[in-house]
Amino acid sequence: MMKHESIETNAALLIVLTLAAISVGGLVEIVPLFYIEGTVEDVKNADGKDAVRPYTALEQLGRDIYTREGCYTCHSQMIRPFRDEALRYGHYSLAAESQYDHPFQWGSMRRGPDLARVGGKYSSAWHTKHLLNPTSVVPESIMPNYPWLLETDLKTSDLQAKMRTLKAVGVPYSLTKVEFEANVVKFGESVAKKLDINMANKNLIADAKLGNFDSNPDKLTEMDALVAYLQILGTMIDFSKHDEAEFIKFR
Repeated sequence: MMKHESIETNAALLIVLTLAAISVGGLVEIVPLFYIEGTVEDVKNADGKDAVRPYTALEQLGRDIYTREGCYTCHSQMIRPFRDEALRYGHYSLAAESQYDHPFQWGSMRRGPDLARVGGKYSSAWHTKHLLNPTSVVPESIMPNYPWLLETDLKTSDLQAKMRTLKAVGVPYSLTKVEFEANVVKFGESVAKKLDINMANKNLIADAKLGNFDSNPDKLTEMDALVAYLQILGTMIDFSKHDEAEFIKFR
């Protein structure tokens, strides 16, 4: 029988056994998830369509900016199933809400508040002002200013390429008529039109003008996209229309 001392004094053997232990432990935790029905909750609207949809073209570009600026290092998007979290932020986060996120924004680091349900909590004008100068609306904030978001034109030249890449990893954006019709069944026609890669640029411009997220309808900026993304967070599921027991079975 191998003695513990012989393992500790043999660096190569210790490394091999450590890697083996980590690999086995990881597999034990991860593999079952691929065989459990309901790992991702199946949440439906009243009309039977999926409540959680992929991001629109504008929202996705906003999410890319959110990631680029490192917002995730100070703000998680994961409300844990604890009473104090629910009182402050709302219903705990569901896996379904992050199923189209690549990568997802769950985490435990909170220098600032969790943003999982920030959508609709403040006006778009508030978000713009907050991003330009956080202390103007939250005096105690330690968040830096992001003035360039309002000055920088939103880059859309690689939009369709980004959506095709996300489609390749499972996000149901559509390229063909068959895929579009499948999205109509899954999400409804109005949403399916927003997920059509062929119409991405046209949809983006229309959404930006309609939302007027940066309060400047004459210019399409990075601020438009980022605020559009923030305003959708946590709004896809209306938890008032769902019984709590509906989600407990997935925990």
